Amino acid sequence: MAESMPVLTELTPELESFIEEWKDKPGNLVMVLHKVQQVYRYIPRDVAFTVSRKLGIPLAKIYGVMTFYHYFKLEKPGEHMISVCMGTACYLKGGDKLLAELQRLLNIGVNGTTEDGKFSLQSVRCVGCCGLAPLITVGPDVYGCLPTDKVAGIVDKYR
Repeated sequence: MAESMPVLTELTPELESFIEEWKDKPGNLVMVLHKVQQVYRYIPRDVAFTVSRKLGIPLAKIYGVMTFYHYFKLEKPGEHMISVCMGTACYLKGGDKLLAELQRLLNIGVNGTTEDGKFSLQSVRCVGCCGLAPLITVGPDVYGCLPTDKVAGIVDKYR
């Protein structure tokens, strides 16, 4: 039995206008997906169907782009995104220990989200602040020269 098509999601007026503006321009799909993610913080499945219809692009191509670029999120992220830098300087100075401590404290793995939706955890290649190694970011906030025993206090600030 074939799966029925989901009901198309009504988009925000801002997103509708953006799609209309980009509809016939080259490279429109990536630009539209960036805008969708800006609005929703990820790309919901039903919104991907709506974008497919509005742009006349097959859903398979949309999912191909979404899964090719690491930037696009397919699942709703936590309210606070915690990133652990694993660049060379951070790794050598204990980035792996920070990551392990965060996994323990939050009871999630890398790319996971806590059950309450408060936190998501990711490992990133480099934040570009090597002089502050090892470090984590929580959203736009940077915590550098970070000993493992200070991680719990940082997490508590965002609870």
